[in-house]
Amino acid sequence: MFPKIINKKDIGSRAEINACNFLQRNGLKLLTKNYYCRHGEIDLIMNDNEVIVFIEVRYRKNHLYGDAKESITVHKQKKIRTTALHYMQSKSEQHEARFDVIAITGEGSLQNFEWIKNAF
Repeated sequence: MFPKIINKKDIGSRAEINACNFLQRNGLKLLTKNYYCRHGEIDLIMNDNEVIVFIEVRYRKNHLYGDAKESITVHKQKKIRTTALHYMQSKSEQHEARFDVIAITGEGSLQNFEWIKNAF
């Protein structure tokens, strides 16, 4: 019997679910997942005491190919900011906002979550 092959999209989706659960346990409230516009995509948009938090989730099985948080380039940050602006303009309410990163390393029950508030 062949092992089940898991593709990168499935791995990314699982990481986003795990990150969302982690953040909800820490008091944040989910507003939307995978917000997409022509400028880009934001993994999670959550509320933290009236602050809108735009969250980029990065997963690495290990550190062999670099750290998860270091994989967010300046270009990616710009796309996230532009997409966040699009989201904020589509809402009639104005809130303070910040950009966080959840960097997940490891597998299964041995996953390590690093929450970087105001990452960029």
